[in-house]
Amino acid sequence: MEAEKIEELADAKRGSWTVTAVLAVVVMTVLVLISGRNVGAPVVWVQTAAANFRQGSNDLSLLHPRTSHHDRLYGGLLVDGFDTESCHSRYQSAMYRRNSGRRPSPYLISKLRRHEALQRRCGPGTAAYSNALDQLKSGKSVASPECTYIVSISYRGLGNRILAAASAFLYAVLTGRVLLVDPSNEMDELFCEPFPNTTWLLPPGFPLTNYTDFSVNTTESYGNMVRNKVIRTDAAGDVPAASQLPAFSYVHLDHDATEQDNFFFCDDDQRVLRNITWLVMRTDSYIVPGLFLVDTFQEELDTMFPERDAVFHHLGRYLFHPNNHVWGLVTRYYDTYLAAARQRIGIQVRVFGAQPFSPELLEQITTCTQREGLLPQVLATREPTFLPASRAAKSKAVMVTCLKPWYYEELKSMYWEHATATGEVVAVHQPSHEEYQHFGARSHDHKACAEIYLLSLTDVLVTTGRSTFGYVAQGLAGVRPWVMYKPTNGSEVPDPPCGRDVSMEPCFHMPPSYDCRLKQWRDPTKDVPYIQHCDDAFWGLKLVGRNK
Repeated sequence: MEAEKIEELADAKRGSWTVTAVLAVVVMTVLVLISGRNVGAPVVWVQTAAANFRQGSNDLSLLHPRTSHHDRLYGGLLVDGFDTESCHSRYQSAMYRRNSGRRPSPYLISKLRRHEALQRRCGPGTAAYSNALDQLKSGKSVASPECTYIVSISYRGLGNRILAAASAFLYAVLTGRVLLVDPSNEMDELFCEPFPNTTWLLPPGFPLTNYTDFSVNTTESYGNMVRNKVIRTDAAGDVPAASQLPAFSYVHLDHDATEQDNFFFCDDDQRVLRNITWLVMRTDSYIVPGLFLVDTFQEELDTMFPERDAVFHHLGRYLFHPNNHVWGLVTRYYDTYLAAARQRIGIQVRVFGAQPFSPELLEQITTCTQREGLLPQVLATREPTFLPASRAAKSKAVMVTCLKPWYYEELKSMYWEHATATGEVVAVHQPSHEEYQHFGARSHDHKACAEIYLLSLTDVLVTTGRSTFGYVAQGLAGVRPWVMYKPTNGSEVPDPPCGRDVSMEPCFHMPPSYDCRLKQWRDPTKDVPYIQHCDDAFWGLKLVGRNK
């Protein structure tokens, strides 16, 4: 009750200057009407503003456009100079975010600018790139190459592909390599180019014609070359001469990576890889926590990311700008269903398995959101409840993302057929329901990309544990989600049904557990305080903040 009184006093205080603002709008509109130009729109606009004021609303979005307060460059993460018409989202996305997010460190900004210059100097279409291709075709390695490269192969669902590309990019920044993304993951169909005046897409005609078929059994994989002693360091840890190294190496960091494949996360092996001009990396994971285990990288990473729980937050906002088609899907849906709400709640539901719906999962969703105060409880009666307009105007927009429509329909019916205990208005929406995942289908990926981005524009997130879709949304949003735990006893609802995640960082589902210094298996969390096991996947690793 005390909180309600305080809010009513605040509403009254705001009302004194809101009246002045509305009167000013009315005067301006009258002038427009007198001039005889554009009569209809201003009248509707003022009527809506006046109606909101009469109802006690202090939502002044009509008086203060969304564009009035935003940092379109995200604290220097982005640069000016791109053609705004070719990629609307790059400079518009900040307008749609209530959460401005973490500020990047000056050192990270300087590293990004240097990497952009590297991509321009050595990327496709340059003499350096042509020379590197000739060297790759020759099958011979050279000492001190002018430029080095990493080709990122990612696959599976969109969340996996985004996390894999972000991981490859960070590794490229750490090692001074040009990042080239395999076009078969359709990044060009979803996102704008992240680097000015160059491309991150691998052009056609790459000499390794079968590189997309590389696997754990590929002879040129780093793990196999180490196992077969094609590559070796001597007793003193000195790396082989360039003439002894192959023209390229395949880095296999997928779910079936071997112990030798995971030597990638060891210092000695990174010294070897540094001298190989071309690396081809395949992963479907967020390998960033593993990079923090490499001693050689730690100082650089600490300076780039003093807030270690914001690595993907910055990488994602820098790299992934939806193209104009996807951005149109985002903005039209946002403006229609989410913009006017006082609070926006995103609920990301991932159904593992083939079952069309689960009453237990629905109960887990409602118990989690109501117990944590994210959504109001409903009254048993179906009779209308009349409350003061100032309370009834407190609206919540709930956006559900799920391949199945059943959860959305049940939530929508619940809040339509029953009054809420708080008097809040709850509107439930779902952009699409594709029924099952369509790998490689362009329109499916467009919708998935738009829904990830829409989730990242909500104020509060509830996600399904172990879902990369949710990981990407929470990182872009810059929020710690409430995670719904997977039941351990069949279909029984867990207790508690959900918990606040320790950080907004994604989980590395298949991390190495080999201690490079001790040459034996060891839990990495025992030695690194800012890495811990994931709540939703106890075997995985997650970066956390300093106070965790």
